[in-house]
Amino acid sequence: MKKVDFNRDWTCRCLTRDEGEYAVTLPHDAMISEPRNEESQGEGNIGWYIGGDYEYKKKFVLPKEYEGKNAILEFESVYHDAEVYINDKKAAFRPYGYTNFYVDLEGFAKIGEENEVRVIAKNTDQPNSRWYPGTGIYRPVFLWVGDEKHIPVNGVRIRTLSFKPAVIEVTVKTTGEGPVKIEICDGEQVVVSGEAQTKENTAVFKLEVPDAKLWSCAHPNLYTCRAVYGEDVSEETFGIRLLEYNPKVGMAINGKHVILRGACIHHDNGLLGACAFPEAEERKVRILKENGYNALRSSHYPCSKAILDACDRLGMLMMDEYVDVWYIHKTEHDYANYMTEWWQQDLKDMVEKDYNHPCVIMYSTGNEVSETAQKKGIELTGKMTDYINELDGTRPVTCGINIFFNFLSSVGLGVYSDDKAKKNADAAKKAAEAAAKKAAKEKEGKKKKPVGSEFYNTLACMMGDRFMKCGATLYPCDVKTRDAFANMDVAGYNYGIYRYRHDLKKYPNRLILGSETFCKDAYAFYEIAKKHPRIIGDFVWAGMDYIGEVGEGCAEFSDYNFKGEKPATRMTGGNGRIDLLGKPRAEAAYTRVAFDREKGPFMAVMPVYQKEKLRITGWQLTKALESWSWRGCTGMPATVEVYARAAFVELFVNGKSVGKKAMPKKNCRIVFQVTYEDGEITAVSYDAQGKAIGRQTMRTAGTETVLQVKPETDFAKPEGLVFIPLQYTDEDGIWKPMEKHRLSVKVENGTLAGMGSANAYVEGNYTDDHTVTYYGEAMAIVRAGKTGTVKVTVKDESGEHIAEIPVKE
Repeated sequence: MKKVDFNRDWTCRCLTRDEGEYAVTLPHDAMISEPRNEESQGEGNIGWYIGGDYEYKKKFVLPKEYEGKNAILEFESVYHDAEVYINDKKAAFRPYGYTNFYVDLEGFAKIGEENEVRVIAKNTDQPNSRWYPGTGIYRPVFLWVGDEKHIPVNGVRIRTLSFKPAVIEVTVKTTGEGPVKIEICDGEQVVVSGEAQTKENTAVFKLEVPDAKLWSCAHPNLYTCRAVYGEDVSEETFGIRLLEYNPKVGMAINGKHVILRGACIHHDNGLLGACAFPEAEERKVRILKENGYNALRSSHYPCSKAILDACDRLGMLMMDEYVDVWYIHKTEHDYANYMTEWWQQDLKDMVEKDYNHPCVIMYSTGNEVSETAQKKGIELTGKMTDYINELDGTRPVTCGINIFFNFLSSVGLGVYSDDKAKKNADAAKKAAEAAAKKAAKEKEGKKKKPVGSEFYNTLACMMGDRFMKCGATLYPCDVKTRDAFANMDVAGYNYGIYRYRHDLKKYPNRLILGSETFCKDAYAFYEIAKKHPRIIGDFVWAGMDYIGEVGEGCAEFSDYNFKGEKPATRMTGGNGRIDLLGKPRAEAAYTRVAFDREKGPFMAVMPVYQKEKLRITGWQLTKALESWSWRGCTGMPATVEVYARAAFVELFVNGKSVGKKAMPKKNCRIVFQVTYEDGEITAVSYDAQGKAIGRQTMRTAGTETVLQVKPETDFAKPEGLVFIPLQYTDEDGIWKPMEKHRLSVKVENGTLAGMGSANAYVEGNYTDDHTVTYYGEAMAIVRAGKTGTVKVTVKDESGEHIAEIPVKE
């Protein structure tokens, strides 16, 4: 079938507030421009946005040449409870906000006449999410058109049968009988072809690809499969990649053992909101791979097609996850209302989306679903595993079980109930009413009680990560997880690293995956995984910052923390190894060393001028920054962290040794206390024989201050996105984290798509044209015009700073 872009010429209007209709191009996130205040009943879970229902409309004409053809609309995702009307007739309803679905236009749309598609996206039913979901048609829409005889959407499936020699199987579904031709292309070159007659509307090919270029993380080689049936042509991109998983090899790709060095990510793109823009999705994948990760977990819902395409191209593995709730709620209006009715269709759509992507190496049926401690839930675990295996027998199935919480829930702690939900909803409503009346005291007296994953997260913040990991080793935790683990191909352990050695012995055929972990455990994980292949991987929470789920996972110093005076300013959890702007934190350097991607040494320094003592929780390793620019702090104590794989590390300040320490045997992180001086600090790492094997130097920035406005790319594609970091430095480009300024941006021949900083606390919104820097940094994201040059003017107290970006293909 022919794929037609259907993303332009839409309008959007809010149905729950008196706001005017406005033109939009999809993808579009209506929530990102909403007010944020204490009236939000989703509260910090959704970044204090107030929620709303929205109506999208588009006029379109199906040309007369479409007469007698099949026309289908594909919505990649709509959040949520989507209703689709064609010419005022209801054509579809899809409650899940993270799945792709299809609407057949037959019987609804007219040929040669003007038609109208209308989509209702609902999001006033708060609370319904534990994180920022966005609202509306936040992923693309396409029109598929085919003759009576055609290859249906998702009608071509390719799987690798062997890699030595490279043999693939191609299955082509058709709407009738007849010959099907296929060509396997490497770029423009046809490397192998075949022709077969359909049988029961299916043609199957088994082809050996000569001199095949295999797909792997290091070499993500891709081919195109072109299938022809009658006049219809279907093309699918794929990679030749054989996946193995068993107790002997653990996980292997093309015969080579692979350890998953994974990161959990949410779907939003920071300053851009929930929109799945291809440039933003690819940028996210690229940055995470550059920082040592080889796998992503789409926590906690199916990922976009755009990020799958990026993973295929860049060589990043993907564990695609289905859902955060089963039949027990975590919030009052979440997907538990629909899951038992829709899970089969949801899983079918997810697998069809993923099947031809070599990057997808595993499916997950859920996250921290305490139902897995119940007989009914254990049975559902097996049903979903079996169902996915029927749909796709080439990839394993897991489910992320919070081991300690399964036990706690089984004794009634942190379990959702309608009564608790009503109390929480009432508390949120009263808090909103109190905020509207400016009655702060009333709000403080009506705090909700967390349940589900939020209960565990709150407890972990109170008791610490070690307490939670030790809790997972209790015998009842084994009892309340073993039957569910037996009903999946890979056992998903959320925060269960202290169980690994014990369970390797007790369950000799179990494959274990750290489906969600703390950053500080990266080194311990990697060392045990190198020795035990049945520990197949680790997914840290979180790879990259995201909006919402603010909790208390990240501490913040008072000069950037508005919570006391302005409670509704908390926007993010601040617990990604990569910050919201895409900049690697010091924790990313630690992770690269922990995963043995680099030896180090790398240094990071706690902000020297800060005198507060912060309580760092498990989801954040440190607040240290990779800078020695703390002018005005001479003589003050400085905490310096060093990450290295070495026997010893020595620090020098302005050429003088200020300490030498042996590295811990079970970690790659060590801390020094030194006295700050302007100049330079150097870390030297040594092997056991005292030979220097690594060195890093950081220098203090000069006294002059420059605002750098440097787009990440030299040019913009027509109507494409450009990410523009804004950073205060000296004349040599050395970062000055003590600079704090208010910036405003004006864009000519383009539009401002998003602006903000990495601060977890935000006054206003990312759609504003101004922001305050966070440790001397911020970002503007611009959508270019069609031609010419984009001019970006950034203004601060010193004047205007200009960047010009040419637009070209």
